[in-house]
This record gives sequence, structure tokens and C-alpha cells, in this order.
Amino acid sequence: MDYDSVADELYALRPEEFTAARASAVAAARTAGDRELAQRIGALRKPSLAAWVSNLLVRSSPGEVEPLLRLGEGLRQAHQDLDGAQLRELSRRQHALIRALSLQARQLAKEAGHPIGEGVQREVENTLHAVLADPEAARAWAGGRLTKPLNAAVGFPAVAEGARPQRPAPPPAPSRPDKKTSEQRRRRLERARKEAEAAERELRELRDEAAAAGRAAGEAKQQVDALQRHVEELSGELERIRGEHQQARFAERTARERARTADRRVREADRKAATAAAQLERLTSSDA
Repeated sequence: MDYDSVADELYALRPEEFTAARASAVAAARTAGDRELAQRIGALRKPSLAAWVSNLLVRSSPGEVEPLLRLGEGLRQAHQDLDGAQLRELSRRQHALIRALSLQARQLAKEAGHPIGEGVQREVENTLHAVLADPEAARAWAGGRLTKPLNAAVGFPAVAEGARPQRPAPPPAPSRPDKKTSEQRRRRLERARKEAEAAERELRELRDEAAAAGRAAGEAKQQVDALQRHVEELSGELERIRGEHQQARFAERTARERARTADRRVREADRKAATAAAQLERLTSSDA
């Protein structure tokens, strides 16, 4: 029993299961004589609904964690290097990706039995904004143990509002170092664009897979319902056949018993007939 495995198990649970499971883990640690572990587990906070949904997205879609983190790195670097037009282009992709991920998280929560409203979904979106803007927030989110939604106060406010960031003062006359820096910026922009496009493509594919899985699940449920009805029909038929079988076995036993009784009576009658025949023969011989 170790802290990380217990914490992972607790934050993978539904919110209403957290408190009881935490108490059970604390009791197990105390029973094992590890008071320090019991205290650390007892200090784990129950996640809010928005935090639980964010953790659910990380745990249910691990393939989306790394692309989103890479996109955040590219955006943070681009924000330092690029002009307003380029930043707004990346910001548009950023908001589209966050909206799609928050909708996916909402669907996951619904499938897990906890439908969420617009307010909680906005908190999930704010958390994803913070993940892209702040490396500390990104690490916390990727750990899957959030207890409350993250604050997106830091990040790209000017870009998010569609405003052009203040451009720096024009540099001195072009020189070789400036050309090199410009080339580095161009490469970083291209890398950020490619990562954003790859993340969008991957998200579209995942949404298509999720939609296909949802349709398949609906069809499978219909098949299960039909099979369940068939099973119930067969169960009723089986009970009827079992009853008839029991009646037939009872009739068979009764018939056999009657047959044995009749056989005994036939043998008894044969003996009586033989005895009578012998007596008749003796009497006939005596008269002669």
C-alpha cells in the first residue's frame, strides 16, 4: 500500500464514492501501522464536480494529454515571439480545441452518470485554458488529481480578446543575428502550427471514434434487450418443460410400480394355477 497508488485509485472514483473510499484507505493504513501514510491519505481533498470531470478527461483519453501539453508549449513560445496576427491564428485553433475537449469531457461525464451543465463545462474550459497557458497548471492537470478547477487568469489575455499585443520597438538595422532569430521564430511558429493541426486532426478522429462507439453501444443495447427478452421467454419455456418432465417421470414411476405389482400378481396366479392343476391330477389318478 503506497500513497500514489491510493491517490490514483481515489481520484478515479465517482465523486460520491470518494469519501467512503478515503476513510477505508485511512483505516487500512492505520491497521498496517503506517500512521504517516494514513495522515497523507486523510488529507486528500474530495474533487469538485468540474475537477472530477477534468480528471476523467485525462484518465479516459490519455492519448490527448501529451498533444495538448505540446500545443501549450508552442503557444507559450509563440506568444513571446510572434506578432498579433499570428497569435490570433493560433488562438483561434486553441479555442476550437478547448471547446471540443470540453464537449468530450461533458459526454464522458454523462456516460459516467454525472451530466453537467454549462457552468461546470465553463470551469472545465477554464482549466484547459490554464493548462495551455501555465506549465504548472499543465503538470497538475496531467496528474489527474485535481481537487478544484484551475484558474486561467494567466496566459494569453490579449489574444483571447482578439486584441493586438503591443509590438516592441523596431530593432536596429538588420544584421546576421537578427536574421537567425527571425528564422528561429519562423521555425517555432511552423512547429506550433503543425502541433495545433495534429491535435485538431487527432481530436476529430477521436470524436468520430466516440460517435461510432456510441452508435455501436446503442445497437449492442438493443441486441442485449432483445436477447434478454428471448432469454426470459426461453426461461419460461424451460420451466414449463421441467414441469412436464417431472410429471412424466412421476407417471413413469407410477407405471413401473403398477407393472411390478401386476407381474407379482401374475406369478402368484401362475403358482396357484399350477397347484390347482397338480391337485386335480392327483384326484383324477386316485379315482382311476
